[in-house]
Amino acid sequence: MLILHRELGSSVDHLVKEFEAKWTPEVGDYSKKLVEFCSSMALIKFCQNIKEKISDGSYSRFTYDMMLAWDNPRAVEEESSTEESIGKENEDRKIQVKEQTDQDDISLFYSDQMPLLVNHEPSVEEDAFMWLSSLVPLAADIVNRRFTFETLTAPTGKRLFYPAYDRFLKEIDNCMRHLQKQAKPKGIEFADDEFILHVEGTATSQRVVRHIGGSSWPGRLTLTNCALYFEASGVINYEDALKIDLSRKIDHSVKPVATGPWGAPLFDKAIIYESPDLQEGVLLEFPEITSSTRRDHWLALIKEILLMHNFLSDFKVECPIQAWEMHARTILSIIRLHAAREMLRIAPPSPTEFLIFSLYEELPKGDYVLEQLAQNLKRVNSGEPCSASSILRKLNLPEPNVLSLEAKIESEVTETIAVGKDDDNKTALETAINQARKEGRGVAKARAVMEGLKEEGVGENATILTELLKPLRSVFLWFREILSWERPATTLLVFAAIILIVYKEWIGKALSAGLLLVVANMIRARQERLKDKQKEIVVCTGSDHTPSTRENIVSAQYGFLTVREIIKEANVTILKLHSVLVSRAHKHANTVMLAMIGLAIMFAVIPFKYLIIAVVFHSMITTSPLAKHMVNNQGGDRDRRLKEWWESIPPTPIRVINEAPVSPK
Repeated sequence: MLILHRELGSSVDHLVKEFEAKWTPEVGDYSKKLVEFCSSMALIKFCQNIKEKISDGSYSRFTYDMMLAWDNPRAVEEESSTEESIGKENEDRKIQVKEQTDQDDISLFYSDQMPLLVNHEPSVEEDAFMWLSSLVPLAADIVNRRFTFETLTAPTGKRLFYPAYDRFLKEIDNCMRHLQKQAKPKGIEFADDEFILHVEGTATSQRVVRHIGGSSWPGRLTLTNCALYFEASGVINYEDALKIDLSRKIDHSVKPVATGPWGAPLFDKAIIYESPDLQEGVLLEFPEITSSTRRDHWLALIKEILLMHNFLSDFKVECPIQAWEMHARTILSIIRLHAAREMLRIAPPSPTEFLIFSLYEELPKGDYVLEQLAQNLKRVNSGEPCSASSILRKLNLPEPNVLSLEAKIESEVTETIAVGKDDDNKTALETAINQARKEGRGVAKARAVMEGLKEEGVGENATILTELLKPLRSVFLWFREILSWERPATTLLVFAAIILIVYKEWIGKALSAGLLLVVANMIRARQERLKDKQKEIVVCTGSDHTPSTRENIVSAQYGFLTVREIIKEANVTILKLHSVLVSRAHKHANTVMLAMIGLAIMFAVIPFKYLIIAVVFHSMITTSPLAKHMVNNQGGDRDRRLKEWWESIPPTPIRVINEAPVSPK
């Protein structure tokens, strides 16, 4: 309360009286609403000078104590804890210079030392962090605050401690300062609302290489919230930048590719941008020794900008103030990602946990969240002191030349919080977010199982497939018994049923009966609780005989030869069919055409159900033991003649060349 008194210039009694004049018991807990009321008033003042407040640590200290108070508004040591906060704030100011020398140890401290604080220091829980993010979109945005909190608190058991929170905010400020110092691409004039978001390829950063045919050009790559720029390195300075406009509503495409010497796809560390305006895609490589983390980071950022402009276009966000607010929120999300990567260097976080549009592009029903976000965007007021655009302006980011609205009256903001009025749009947005997050967890579990199967070798996957197809094997054996007349009564009954269904045209009813039978089996499985009795499918790969290395090699070679023979037979079959279709084999083509003409006349004249009945009768007769005995020799001769006819078809010749043909211009 002492900090509130100092910042607001009002006594505690005056704040309480002002709150009680608007509060009613129906709106909720008195203590928590009082904390929200006082905090909202103080935040409006803090946001007016947020840059200095972040630098000296007072913003992080105050907002962290706000979250602690919101978590436990009835704490009996409120006054003492507030005085302790002031002492900590002053101490933080004194040691600020010393902290600047510890930048290289941030990730080590965060990953190794933070878990030791779990049982010794106060911590903030998820709901308090979400509440603060709904007031000030600095540490997190309202649409991805849960994901941001989970990522930041992964090393500390989903509990946020002050050192991590303070460091995160300072890294955000450092990233903002770093980006503001970056030079504009050569020969380019930025738009009013254009801001640099990421730069690499400079003397102090890692290399970026553009591949054009067989040549490679190192240079500087710059990403803004409107475009992507590449400047090839010259002898002394950079050449004029190549601009890739990401804000246009065209069919953009950016995807990962592999590159290597002379265009050989050896290293999966590049991206390619393609659009109808370019005759050839722009291929950019991000060389690394081991992983492709840099490439994935750039790919995520470029996709985020593309998705943001698609969002503004699809939902027809034409108001300049609303469009800039969405730009500002996207810029802040990318800056948070940079800060988190600096903070968590040992295990960099997934970009989608901090980016807005990439996150809901992947999550199921994420489009519903974006629809609600568009509805919320229509209520944006640029005069709000704690909006994303206002925060960027206070952090010395030049605001674009758009029309501004008058600031909201502070009493309107605080009255909404005090009386407990819920914004219907925000409630609908939160409902959509929770639904997408819930379904996303189910999808993540399913993907984890699929990834586990993908990591298995060919032999393991073949064994698993064999085990999974065992139920179908019993069905196949049953059909074979029917066709082989091992049970004559059952065979006659099945054939009679098929003929009756086809003749009466009950195929739809038969399909309905089959579907209902499947439903009945599913209900029976649920009643018998088979999911609890059989929680997993056990596949045994062991055997009494352990194959030797030589046997494994021979088996692998045999499998390779088998696959090669299958491919060769498929090629020969396709070439023979092509030969018949173009009448290269004239005699065989005449035979095929006559047969097709006869079938066409038969299908046109005879009702289709009678053809099916005839096929069933033919199958029933030819598979009976008596018919097999009578036509055994004749059937063998027929198969032999058919095989000889097929083998006599000359395949179309094929020629393999090493050079690509020159396409006519």
